[in-house]
Amino acid sequence: MNFRLPDSKELARLANELNIAMDESKAQKLLEYMQPLASGYEFIDGCEDELPVSAYPGRDYRYPEADENRFGAWLVKCNIKGADSGPLLGKKVAVKDNIFVAELPLTDGSNALADFVADFDAVVVDRLLGAGADITGKSVCEYMCLSGGSATSSGGIVQNPRRPGYSTGGSSSGSAALVAAGEVDMALGTDQGGSVRIPASWTGVAGMKATCGIVPFTGGVPMETSIDYIGPLTNTVADNALCLEVLADDGKSDGRNYTQALGQTIRGLKIAVVKEGFGWPSSDSAVDECVKSAASRFESLGAAVKEISIPGHLSGPGIWGAVVTDGFWQTLKLNGLGYNYEGIYSPALHEMMRDWTTRTSDAPINAELLWLLGKHLESYRGRYYAKAKNLVRRLRAGYDKPLQEFDLLLMPTTVTTATENPASGPQAGYDEIMYTAFGNTLNTCQFNVTGHPAVSIPCGLKDELPVGLMLVGRHFEEKTIYRAAHAFEQSVDWQTLS
Repeated sequence: MNFRLPDSKELARLANELNIAMDESKAQKLLEYMQPLASGYEFIDGCEDELPVSAYPGRDYRYPEADENRFGAWLVKCNIKGADSGPLLGKKVAVKDNIFVAELPLTDGSNALADFVADFDAVVVDRLLGAGADITGKSVCEYMCLSGGSATSSGGIVQNPRRPGYSTGGSSSGSAALVAAGEVDMALGTDQGGSVRIPASWTGVAGMKATCGIVPFTGGVPMETSIDYIGPLTNTVADNALCLEVLADDGKSDGRNYTQALGQTIRGLKIAVVKEGFGWPSSDSAVDECVKSAASRFESLGAAVKEISIPGHLSGPGIWGAVVTDGFWQTLKLNGLGYNYEGIYSPALHEMMRDWTTRTSDAPINAELLWLLGKHLESYRGRYYAKAKNLVRRLRAGYDKPLQEFDLLLMPTTVTTATENPASGPQAGYDEIMYTAFGNTLNTCQFNVTGHPAVSIPCGLKDELPVGLMLVGRHFEEKTIYRAAHAFEQSVDWQTLS
């Protein structure tokens, strides 16, 4: 649909809606003044879309058969070969279903995008291929990436390879499952409230959300630009650090040399155990004890470990919730594309999302809740978004102050281990969906709004299900996180701990 100026009658209608006085003479003058601007829009209509072209062909894909998709984690399979050399040469990588891989389907876990095909490669995809990685498929994610569980995707339920029948966590559910099952070496996830770290915790893999701005989000489906992150999921801390080196922008966080931190002693590091990260009303005491035991292991490796209190941590979910609900709704109103975004926009995604409300009959209750609340918040005209964004500064300062004395903060990633999946998506009860959708974010979502880097690593088992430990660092100090995480990983087999 090409641009056209309104006629005088339409201009009068718009003026009335905006309480602007208008008569025929004024309308004609305004239309005359608008004409030069209209010429600009007409020029844009005649231009081709400025989209990058991949240097790596071979974009054939297929939908996997049931016997090669044991955990329901693959959306499609493919074999896109990367460069002939590079730090990730031969590594098999899965890409979450809300990240663009040109010429492959992207559904964002929702039938609202059932027929969408990505029109360019995300920056992170291009970097993986340039580093020699092979992209072997797209992984299932939760419905519009709105759940910390794994039972809301339009593509079906994702099962936990550690114990099928149990949740992987979400929303990067398929990515975590494929890594935990050993079907890929690493996978990309996105994290907007914990969606890399939560499934890492429940499947026993490493998942990193780096400092805000280190990994470009260009080519990811946005939710709210201030909380959108892309991050790696891997079976080892070393692979995680290596992957982040490839994904990160040059010049950020000491030149991206994260692997230099591996193997260094942690003697002398100061680690603060955050009291408020434990003992939530929904916390499993066995998870708390497992994480505290792991904190003691850091002490045995030479770190100084001390419990501290950060009261503001408890208010974090409320602040994050106000930012994400209002922000996400505004993004949807703009057909899935927020304004003031410096990355590449997808005209094809914009077109596909124009009538998204007509294709949401399979939406889970948590998505419906956010849409309804977002629509209701319009009557407050951004009041709560604005206040929440201002409160983010206080929340950030609450972590920055102890991080002046301590190198890292430590707490459980998720406050419980994996819960059981329903037998099928339609059979899932409202309470079941809501609990995993938002209950898993209690310790993770704070760092999406504050921008601090945070990693989840497995630290033990409870009833044969993984327990995740989260380390949070100063902005741009991923090296310190990897240094501590790798030292812990190398000191013990987490699967023999309980």
